[in-house]
Amino acid sequence: MSGTRVALRPAINQAVETLRAAGVHSPQADAEHLAAHLLGVQRTRLALTPLVTPEVIEQYRALVARRAERIPLQHLTGTVSMGEIDLAVGPGVFVPRPETELLFAWALAQLEALPHDHAPVVFDLCTGSGALALAIAQARPDADVHAIEIDPAALQWARRNADVRIAEGDTPITLYADDVTDPNLLTEFNGRVDLIVANPPYIPEDAELDPEVADHDPRLALFGGPDGLDVIRQMLPTITRLLRSGGSCAIEHDDTNGSDLAALLAEQGDFTDIVEHPDLADKPRFVAATRS
Repeated sequence: MSGTRVALRPAINQAVETLRAAGVHSPQADAEHLAAHLLGVQRTRLALTPLVTPEVIEQYRALVARRAERIPLQHLTGTVSMGEIDLAVGPGVFVPRPETELLFAWALAQLEALPHDHAPVVFDLCTGSGALALAIAQARPDADVHAIEIDPAALQWARRNADVRIAEGDTPITLYADDVTDPNLLTEFNGRVDLIVANPPYIPEDAELDPEVADHDPRLALFGGPDGLDVIRQMLPTITRLLRSGGSCAIEHDDTNGSDLAALLAEQGDFTDIVEHPDLADKPRFVAATRS
């Protein structure tokens, strides 16, 4: 019957068990996120839709089955959040992790501390979907934000997200199809950049990865050589060259090599205030430093 309604919560409870059995790390959250996505509501408002049609239950079970195959949640919902914005993500681009919100918060604090005598110049190296660059531009419309990405597929996602943010009224960012390790990258900005953030490929080649990562994130965005630091080593001269005296940088890294990255920055001889920052699970997550 067309007017039939059935309870949603038992289907969610069943989905939690299905996802738990499939090895999904956050079965409760993912089951609820999928239901909220299907209904077009916030996860916190699911209780306001206790009854749905059998067709919705059928669609929901199909989504849950795909998540149980370890397809990333964000590929199924099509979005991921950073700061105050939502970004489109899918096959061909790295899905930003919640931990990167800490790097974003650090960047905003650094910008807040800058003198207000000029528009702050910000670079996002290895921008991927554009997450950090676009979140910073949304939070700081006065900033002049530049984002670099070498992977053409990822750059398409970044351009798509950038166009959406322009339509929403945000200050446009400048996107470059370029290599962050190129010694000639954007030399016109030498010594002019106030802030650099980077979430580069940093996973050691022999790391064991969850299927969501191994099978769906692009390899170019993941691996940084045997110890995970190859790309970072090669981009440190770029960071050193671009930053003004007193400018700051923060680089996200694998949780196995925070002290190694701090040592690399110290060896450069151009940085002070080198600080290792942990994530919410108290694992090493990014290293920040100031250009001396």
